[in-house]
Amino acid sequence: MSTQHTSISLQPIDPKEALSDLPSRVTTDRFTVAAEICMRARDDLARRGYKPDGEKQLRSFGFWEITTYMLPVTAQHLRRVLKAHPDLPQGTPEKTGGAKMFTLDEVNTIRDFLESEGQQGKGYRPYRPKDQPAKIVSVCNFKGGVSKTTTGAHLAMAAALDGYRVLVVDLDSQASMSTMFGVMAEDEGQTAYSILARHHAEHVARSMGIDDLTSDRLDDEIRDAARVTADDLIFGTHWPTIDILPAQLNLYWAEFQVPVWMQTHRSWQFWDALKSFLRDENLLSDYDIILIDTPPALGYLTINALSAADILLIPVGASFIEFDSTGRFFDMLYTTFVSIEDSMSRLNDAAPKFSWDAVQVILTRYDDAQQSELANVIQVYLDDFVAKHRQEFTALVGQAGERVSGIYEASHTDFNRDTYRRGRETFDRCYHEFKRILIGCWERDQIEAATQEGAA
Repeated sequence: MSTQHTSISLQPIDPKEALSDLPSRVTTDRFTVAAEICMRARDDLARRGYKPDGEKQLRSFGFWEITTYMLPVTAQHLRRVLKAHPDLPQGTPEKTGGAKMFTLDEVNTIRDFLESEGQQGKGYRPYRPKDQPAKIVSVCNFKGGVSKTTTGAHLAMAAALDGYRVLVVDLDSQASMSTMFGVMAEDEGQTAYSILARHHAEHVARSMGIDDLTSDRLDDEIRDAARVTADDLIFGTHWPTIDILPAQLNLYWAEFQVPVWMQTHRSWQFWDALKSFLRDENLLSDYDIILIDTPPALGYLTINALSAADILLIPVGASFIEFDSTGRFFDMLYTTFVSIEDSMSRLNDAAPKFSWDAVQVILTRYDDAQQSELANVIQVYLDDFVAKHRQEFTALVGQAGERVSGIYEASHTDFNRDTYRRGRETFDRCYHEFKRILIGCWERDQIEAATQEGAA
């Protein structure tokens, strides 16, 4: 005799029993308590990926990893080079009798030696034309949960392992990128809020015909904002060649303050604040890649990131809802920037139009068994906008994330080697495709600059 099964969704609920389980009404005071609890829990959980003193530390690298992923030489050749040049870093065993390990700084010292003394054209150091500025890359989509921060952080780490110097700019007040790199701003004064405030202060001074930003004709708030420099906002991380302009919850106040400033100074071009800061502080020379993590909204901060960018990377999951949301994102991009272009043209007949070197949609958290059909459809519709490589979600990604770390911070010795290879390969391929775009953009800039010079 069979017993009929009733779905839980059809089982009756007694209102009085439901009421007895219901907690008291929630007031705003409860949010404060919850926030404090979450902050304490965050610190406790984050320390899983930290040293005992609470600071993150980048692991060292062994011969196998260096010669497999970082330098185009065999382990045997590298050992011969180090033996022949005892002044180069020789590595340090992490335990008595253990294999020698090298810090990233030491790997870069060896990389520089090989570039100057080794076989020409091997690519010991990554390509960047000496007379071209850094490329600014914005990772953006107003759909949350599409792996913007994960994608951006891993591209930054991969680029650092490749020999590039990277500046990460965190524009998301949730500060997940800042957490990954172990640097949190103390208040909004150490975030991009100060960049917007400085740009506004400079505009106010110009509108008053004042060149001296320390002039007594300016109020204290304007003078203080104008004094902010890169040294006030940019911090080193546990990665020696990655610096960060961090975020903090109060960064979100920029979304409320910008329209207030615009009300009193309508000619202020707020969207140019970040780009001007990066240029005026010589950060385009100090770094090779400037990678911006944006909030999941098309607000004033995101518009600054998009306006500053040379390359847009748009992560999206292979689902109908995320694809539909991305389409709306493109529509909002068009509407927003056409509106800015129109406003600029009314002020200046020669106002330039916005353009980007490249735009690439990256399919993230990809599962080939379940998402290949829709992914292929997305590829057809968006054509050359879509990256060829799909960023798969692997066990390595999940386990590294639990430790508040990137996969490049995870040691292969902590995993089955095949698991490590598969997990790393998905991000290595993503980085390789991005690097082709990066180098192609620099090469095009080189050619265009030479053409213009020849025409002159």
